[in-house]
Amino acid sequence: MKSKRVPIDEFDQTLKETVAENDEVFVLFFGTEDPDKNDESWCPDCVIADPLVRKWVGKVPNSVLLEAPVGTRSEWKLNSTHIYRINPNISLRAIPTLIRWTKNGPDGRLVEEECADQAKLEAFISTKA
Repeated sequence: MKSKRVPIDEFDQTLKETVAENDEVFVLFFGTEDPDKNDESWCPDCVIADPLVRKWVGKVPNSVLLEAPVGTRSEWKLNSTHIYRINPNISLRAIPTLIRWTKNGPDGRLVEEECADQAKLEAFISTKA
């Protein structure tokens, strides 16, 4: 598995290029790391889900994981017009969210506690687009 961190302002272009070059693309939306929390995400569910998501996505041959931080807690919680919320292909409502992305767009997602559920992750990862 390759992983690449994608700043918000580069998301659309990076996603487009990655999907064009790869068959197995997953996007993980999560809370940005907080220096006051030992550089862990400010989102406790994201901290729990991250290693599990990486474990399962890592089992997919030639997969790419795009890491898409949503910003600080206030940037995410207080901004109803956050770009990931209003983008019709993403429509992000909660984090963490893991989306499988194909050349035709989003193809399934796990949201919040589903991202830390081993059985759901295994089923999601093994489902072919």
